[in-house]
Formats: sequence, structure tokens, C-alpha cells
Amino acid sequence: MAGSGENLTTGEYIGHHLQNLTFGQHPDGSWGFAHSAAEAAAMGFWAVHVDTLFWALALGLIFFFLFRKVARAANSGVPTRFQSAIEAIVEFVDSSVRDSFHGTSKLIAPLALTLFVWIFFMNFMDLIPVDWLPWVASQAGISHQKVVPTTDVNATMGMAITVFFLIIIYSIRFKGVGGFLSELVMNPLNPKELGMPKLFWPFVMAFNFILELVSLLAKPVSLGLRLFGNLYAGELIFILIALIFTAGSAWFAAGLSSVFGDHIPAWFWIAASVAIMATLWLNLKDKISTKATLWLLLAEMLLVGGLAFLGGQLMHFGWAAFHLLVITLQAFIFMMLTIVYLSMASEHH
Repeated sequence: MAGSGENLTTGEYIGHHLQNLTFGQHPDGSWGFAHSAAEAAAMGFWAVHVDTLFWALALGLIFFFLFRKVARAANSGVPTRFQSAIEAIVEFVDSSVRDSFHGTSKLIAPLALTLFVWIFFMNFMDLIPVDWLPWVASQAGISHQKVVPTTDVNATMGMAITVFFLIIIYSIRFKGVGGFLSELVMNPLNPKELGMPKLFWPFVMAFNFILELVSLLAKPVSLGLRLFGNLYAGELIFILIALIFTAGSAWFAAGLSSVFGDHIPAWFWIAASVAIMATLWLNLKDKISTKATLWLLLAEMLLVGGLAFLGGQLMHFGWAAFHLLVITLQAFIFMMLTIVYLSMASEHH
């Protein structure tokens, strides 16, 4: 990959970034990490995507501790900007649940908040330029690193299947086993209400069961694949932008090349991004004013190299600005569909 100093073709570069860090059993019986897509495929179903698990759990813990900190520090005084942002998110999710869920359950609001924020955090990793974290991983001897959990269909389908089981549980809880099974075989065509002879009931019930089963199974599939498809496509575009930037970096980053030579090290971009994110964080925590924040951001961008942002970084920023809407919308859609599906499961038809 670019960050590790390897000379890869375009196809190898794309394939490298789209491969997970996979651990499993090799065909010879030994256990270890896969070094190629072919080795990962040979490991079979029980192979584990270590990077997906790590980043999903890490982002989940960040979500937990950030919201816990705000909840513990909440007071009736003037809230900080960060506290106000968190409270706005909680109120937004709460109003969404009140408008869409028509049953009674203490689980729905916390579940909706967890899904929205956790998925947003995982999606947000897509905005980090594709070479940076893999470069850091390569310095530690880790060959592959796919840092966006929602670009892994295993992660998105895992969440979707969990929601599917909740739909079954809520259906049985509110309707009973008999009521749930009755909905599967007596809808949408109810032979009793239609006045059909009982001789035809088994055929109509079998037809209903097929339709309802397809409808039921389509819910987790639509949840998981919609999220995966949108984020995977966005990640692929970021990879292509990285390729374009790498190809043109000698011209776009001419100012920086005079300092670093033809190859600008990845640590420089990481340090520059940390400085910019730190400035934004200090403003969010009310440590510096908005005016000072704008001047600091301008100075940092000029120090980073000026012309470097006219090339691949400008393309990256343009797509990232649009993609920010996509990652927020996808988290919202997953949350809302979960609420609607569970509301439908809790209602009698």
C-alpha cells in the first residue's frame, strides 16, 4: 500500500484496501492471518475479520464513554457546546421513537440511540483518508487494515439479523405464538373473512405463508445490504481518489516536496489532521472562540502545504462533504427502519 512504501499496481492497491485482516484456519490445519484474498477465502465460513471486530468494539466504547460522561456531567447550568450537541441527538432520537413506535417498550429508545450513534461512528471512519490508518498498522507489522466496519457485509448483516430476532421476539411477546403464526398464514388473504370453503383454506394459507415469509426475511436483508452497499461504494470512491492524488502528488504538493522530497510521509498527513481535529475539538469544548478557530484552521492548512489541498485533498474534501450526508442518512435509515419494524411487530393486524 501507499503508506508502506510498496510499489503496487492499481488493481493490487484497490484489492489491498478492500481486504480485511482475516484470522482463521489454513487448509494445512495451521491457524494464522491470511496474507491474500485467496488465503482468506480458503479459510471458509469460520474465519474472523479482526479489524472489523476491533474497530466496531472500539467505536462502541467511545460512544459509551462519551455519552456516559455527558450524562454524568449534565446540570441545569449553561451547557457546553458538546453537551448541547449530545442532548440534541438524544432529543432527536427520542422524538423519532415517539412518532414511529406505537407500542410500549423501554428498550426501543436506548436501542434506537445506540444504533444511530454507533452506526454513524462506524460510517464516519470512511472520512479518514484511506492510507493513514493502514500506514500506522503497517508500521506495527499488520499487513491489512480495513477501518470502516460497515463496509464489511458481515458487520451490517450481523446487526440486521439481531434486529430480525428482535422482530420475532416482539411479535411473540405482543401477539403470542398463536397470534404470530396466525399472521403468517392468514394474511394478506384471510379465507375465513373471504368466505372460502374450508377445502381451499390450506392452499390459501400456504400462499399467505410464502408471501409473509418473503416479506419477513426481506427486512434484515434490506437493512444489512443497504447499509453495506452505500458505505462500500463510498469507500471505493475514496480509494480511487487516493490513487489519483498519489499519481499527481509530485505536482500538487510541490511546496511540501521541497521539504520532504518526492514522497511526503504518511505521518505528516496524520499529524496535520490531528492538529486540525484538535482545533475543532477545542472549539466544541468552548476552549477557544469561533474566530480564533477559523484563523487557526487557515494557518494550519497553509502550513500543511497549500497547493496539496488543491489536488487530491480538495477532491477528498468535496466527496467527504457529500459523503457526510450519506453516512448520517444511512445511520438514520437503519435506526428508523428498526423502529418501524419493531412497531409493526408489536401491533395486532
